[in-house]
Amino acid sequence: MPIIKSAIKKVRKDKKRTKVNDLYVKAYQTTLKKIKKGGADAKKMVSLFYSQVDKAVKHHVIHKNKAIRLKSRVSKKISKKK
Repeated sequence: MPIIKSAIKKVRKDKKRTKVNDLYVKAYQTTLKKIKKGGADAKKMVSLFYSQVDKAVKHHVIHKNKAIRLKSRVSKKISKKK
């Protein structure tokens, strides 16, 4: 456990930030799972997935190259299903 006051504050802030970051990640991961399952609304879910990934990038939760890679893979799978 940290002893210095600033280190204690950093631990406290890190816990809050981790919770917020996890919300962004969980949001696009659950949408990705729904897309992979398929179904009638899978194509509609793609635009939702794109926006969730873009929000994660905007808030510095994931790297922009990872976002591009995820979008590319999803679009590839959707185009194969046609």
